[in-house]
Amino acid sequence: MPFGLPTALVPILLLVASNVFMTFAWYGHLKYKSSPLMLAILASWGIAFFEYCLAVPANRIGSEVYSTAQLKTMQEVITLIVFAGFSVLYLKEPLGWNHAAGFACISLGAYFIFHKF
Repeated sequence: MPFGLPTALVPILLLVASNVFMTFAWYGHLKYKSSPLMLAILASWGIAFFEYCLAVPANRIGSEVYSTAQLKTMQEVITLIVFAGFSVLYLKEPLGWNHAAGFACISLGAYFIFHKF
């Protein structure tokens, strides 16, 4: 049990943390559009380093209990959840019913990845 937590939980927590970093790396600079593009690129690259420091162990540890398809699916669903919160709370961009419907469709796809019929 890495970090004293159940092995199945560790990759989820690491993926959440890595997605917070990655969302800021990819979209955080949008609040500062007047900053030079090269500065945004360098800052994003620096933030992304920490994302990789979390995502790589998440996948390595997660591969002990999840398939690669399941790990990727988890990452995508987590990305959507983190992005939705980031969009509303940080960028102050509202999400509408169409966003919820799209996210629901993706979540339905995740359901099929994790269940065998």
